[in-house]
Amino acid sequence: MEEITPMKRQPKAAQKKNDESFARWLWQTLALTIVFIGVVFTLFTFILSNNQVSGISMQPTFESGDRLIALRHTQVHRGDIVVLKAPDRANTLYIKRVIGMPGDTLASKDDVMYINGKEYAQPFLDDYKAQLPTGILYTDDFSLQSRQLGDKVSAGSYFVMGDHRNSSRDSRVFGYVKKSAIVGVVKWRYWPINQMRGF
Repeated sequence: MEEITPMKRQPKAAQKKNDESFARWLWQTLALTIVFIGVVFTLFTFILSNNQVSGISMQPTFESGDRLIALRHTQVHRGDIVVLKAPDRANTLYIKRVIGMPGDTLASKDDVMYINGKEYAQPFLDDYKAQLPTGILYTDDFSLQSRQLGDKVSAGSYFVMGDHRNSSRDSRVFGYVKKSAIVGVVKWRYWPINQMRGF
């Protein structure tokens, strides 16, 4: 006949201590979770912006569906890719590249961009331009004057363009973008994972 050993009951003091330890662990975990959520919320409200690309206006740099992190409240430089409040569409964000800075003159002729009278290199366009038939322009000729934007980029404003020049609605259409309309400067693509990189 097999023997059965009766289970020993824990003393009440030990049971109470275990209950208190679990309650303490549960409270600490909950508090840390709340703090973490608060930090993430604050980070993405005041410092970072999490965005998803929609459309083809920034090809080949970005494809529709790419996910990006932009830094808010930072200096804007020529060549930066920015997320901005669309000047011509309510509650819409655009993603474009800064080409003209405040005070710049700007014109494109025979697929060459001239800023302040000097040729501006645009290596980010080379792949698409190479695919075009001879004689076809990737960027149509234009100047600030031809777009009725005056002689120079306005103070506190920027001239922005999409990298997919012949499929982009940008400053050639809606004019200058004020600094206050810029949500952030793109710093990181985190999706797709195999194309993760900084900018």
